[in-house]
Amino acid sequence: MGHDLVIFDNDGVLVDSEPISNMLLAAYLTELGHPTSYEDSLRDYMGSAMHRVHDLVAERTGQRLPADFDDVFHARVFAAFERELKPVVGATDVLEKLTADGVPYCVASSGSHERIRVGHRATGLDRWFDDERIFSSQDVGRGKPAPDLFLYAAERMGVTPERCVVVEDSPLGVRAAVAAGMDVYGYTAMTPAGKLAGATRLFDDMRELAALLPGN
Repeated sequence: MGHDLVIFDNDGVLVDSEPISNMLLAAYLTELGHPTSYEDSLRDYMGSAMHRVHDLVAERTGQRLPADFDDVFHARVFAAFERELKPVVGATDVLEKLTADGVPYCVASSGSHERIRVGHRATGLDRWFDDERIFSSQDVGRGKPAPDLFLYAAERMGVTPERCVVVEDSPLGVRAAVAAGMDVYGYTAMTPAGKLAGATRLFDDMRELAALLPGN
């Protein structure tokens, strides 16, 4: 099936932020008395909105995270982004090709608008994404694996779900795309292929993606 819109996840797909943010999240949760390893954080929270962190901690421990948890965590993450964040290798090549071919694209992320913008500015990807191409779980209230964000992005971009292809690297994101009735290409650089069950196809190098997308 052909596609009229490419919807990118952000963290781990466009910007190489998952190692940074998950190391910081694991450290902060551990600091607060909820021992969490980097591997735990990837397993439980990769690709999710912040409410999932609060929900899982409360479910497992019966305790609530501090009221300023999100603010403190994001301050740490944004400072680290400014110091060390890089674009995913090959991401700019894909964006250049989509632009040259006139193929519509956007980003739909579980992260906040501020997180997306900070990451794009730090990596130079802001040149590719104006406000009309950026969608966040903040816009819909429910993050992945709910399909709401992807459906909202498609509606705003004027494309029906079945004509969309999502580029995702997390199990939660793949589940959300499938629930939205969209094709999904699973990026396996950080996630084992077996955990992206339901993906339309899999690839492990972002430089391969251009050949899979519309215009070819």
